[in-house]
Amino acid sequence: MNIRETQEAVIIEPAVPAVASVIWLHGLGADGHDFLPIVPELDLPAGTGVRFIFPHAPVRPVTINGGMRMRAWFDILSTTRMDLQDEAGIRASLRTIDSFITRELTAGIAADHIVLAGFSQGGVIALHAGLRFPLRLGGILALSTFLPMADSLTAERHAANADLPILMCHGEDDAVLPLWLGTMARDFLRSIGYAVDWHEYPMQHQVCAEEIEQIGLWITQRLV
Repeated sequence: MNIRETQEAVIIEPAVPAVASVIWLHGLGADGHDFLPIVPELDLPAGTGVRFIFPHAPVRPVTINGGMRMRAWFDILSTTRMDLQDEAGIRASLRTIDSFITRELTAGIAADHIVLAGFSQGGVIALHAGLRFPLRLGGILALSTFLPMADSLTAERHAANADLPILMCHGEDDAVLPLWLGTMARDFLRSIGYAVDWHEYPMQHQVCAEEIEQIGLWITQRLV
């Protein structure tokens, strides 16, 4: 793999010219290196021109962790009360991801060959940014995540991505973001018209081999 890093992200360039991009957002307290080892395990077809971009979230205090400073896409005030959410932080991260998408467009990647992916907190931002984006994207991959600010999504979602493919995966034994938070997000998205492809796995707040295999197949269908 040809890996390079900037202050903003870790980037894996394909061996051939890039024709598609996956922008993959890490979870709370991690950084852009977190999901690098998964890329070879996706088993994408040889010669696939997919660029993987793993942005670093900014460092900020996180309320549920006692105000400890860590990389976070937004502050987490509560994982159970959807009325207590860091809307300003979420919207700032949406703008950040919009800028990553715009860079890929400027580099010649077609919008429908750009996938947003995210784990946990990163999945929140992938869903919010992707469904609001004004050009049709390739899909959203949302892993072990939830959906704050659902009411604003209803008002702000863009028609360009009304039929966007969405793959959601969650662990049945997740003690960090319990399964019900994932199914609540899935059910809400389905209720407003999105066709969510949903998979549950016997795991905690993590990824597993069966899930990685499913992700690889899904990315191949979307981008290869």
